[in-house]
Amino acid sequence: MSEKYDVVVVGGGNAALCAALSAKEHGASVLLLERAPEEKRGGNSAFTGGGFRMVHNGAETVRSVVPDLSEGEIANTDFGEYTAEQYLDDLGRVTQYYCDPDLAETVVLNSTDTVQWLHGRGVRFVPRFGRYAFKHEGKFKFFGGTVVEATGGGRGLVEAEYKAAVKFGVDIRYGVRATGLLRGPSGICGVRVETKGVEEQIPAKAVVIAAGGFEANREWRTRYLGAGWEMAKVRGTRFNTGDGIRMALDAGAQAYGQWSGCHSVSWERYAPDFGELDRPITASRNGYPFSLMINANGERFVDEGADFRNYTYAKYGRIVLEQPGSFAWHVFDSQVDHLLHDEYRSKGTTKVHGNTIEELVAKMEDVNAPTFLKTVREFNAAVKRDVSFNPNIKDGKCTEGLAINKSNWANPIEKPPFTAYAVTCGITFTFGGIKISPKTQVLDIEDEPLPGLYAAGELVGGLFYFNYPGSSGLMAGAVFGRIAGREAALQSLSGSGKAA
Repeated sequence: MSEKYDVVVVGGGNAALCAALSAKEHGASVLLLERAPEEKRGGNSAFTGGGFRMVHNGAETVRSVVPDLSEGEIANTDFGEYTAEQYLDDLGRVTQYYCDPDLAETVVLNSTDTVQWLHGRGVRFVPRFGRYAFKHEGKFKFFGGTVVEATGGGRGLVEAEYKAAVKFGVDIRYGVRATGLLRGPSGICGVRVETKGVEEQIPAKAVVIAAGGFEANREWRTRYLGAGWEMAKVRGTRFNTGDGIRMALDAGAQAYGQWSGCHSVSWERYAPDFGELDRPITASRNGYPFSLMINANGERFVDEGADFRNYTYAKYGRIVLEQPGSFAWHVFDSQVDHLLHDEYRSKGTTKVHGNTIEELVAKMEDVNAPTFLKTVREFNAAVKRDVSFNPNIKDGKCTEGLAINKSNWANPIEKPPFTAYAVTCGITFTFGGIKISPKTQVLDIEDEPLPGLYAAGELVGGLFYFNYPGSSGLMAGAVFGRIAGREAALQSLSGSGKAA
């Protein structure tokens, strides 16, 4: 039996680190258990772009977390605003109003304060130019609710959080796999773990589970998401295999959320099976709103311009997986090449070029060429050419008369050179998990709290269904992690005679 801690946190990503920091600042002794070795620490958070979707009122809010924002950046940027009402509406709209309203409200109302809290603990932020604001006619205009990202992306975020955790006295153990929860007369009282084949029990007054979803578990993906999902690429860590969810369910937690749903995107067709921490987002292919998405039959299969990328990208991966051969091509002409992110130009990208459409399709592996040429001709003829193109707004530059019209950003594919990129489905995280209260207490089948058990991060069910607003995952993880650490600390200290 190991030393007893007030709070043990299971997990090593953003949600877990926020829980550990929060518990520590509320007076608890804290141990964080990371399944990965130290050089691969950080969970899925380390593989993200580091964006945080928060309520803001423009430059004033941005400056509170980016204090070195220059006058020039302010003058050349329209940050807009993003109200709590807009945030809640986006969460409701993209999840088809299945999202748990109490959890959604908790995330939204705590979003700004939580980003500012992270900033106060050493996380540096910068404006998220490029992904959420293009330079158009000499000025940046932000769209879609996200204005900041952690410096250095997801890896920079978790490194800053680990640095803060060490500074504040959080104990950290790497290479430790949690296998079960310990139960006592008063509730959860610790964790059963395995380290290099050796089992151990770690007692605690409260436990926070923040160990990710089950996206890296092929068997669970096939069982819950459906046939074919074992073929998907995993964008992030190989260590998110559902252990935290299983432990909680074994202890009596209520399964919750959309177990058949996940966040999945267009991803490099020949990417490795799991993410690479030194190249976390180079396989991302998110420029599709300015493309034609073409399947093996040579046909379009989705409205590429239905909405801003950050409101569609997390559901289009599933649609790519459903195509013949589970792949597609993103096709661009030279009019929009400058809008593509650096990952389209990264090493290992599967791409072909052509000075004519005929030359291009001859190089597009596994595509029906005659149908593709017909698709491009019909698309070009259907474009409304009297509407101006603007990547920062839903510009209404659409097609008319097609079986699947493109709603915005419908430039004809006609200006050489032409480029096509091969993509498949990359899964980010799963939506099904366990049920928690707004105070992050893990709930049983009767919606009663399991004493001593809290949860945060991807394994929380009920927030996302079918889709996901970009940059809301890190935000939710930070909000619920911070709350979980506080609540776990307060519970553990209330019976120990310590002051919180």
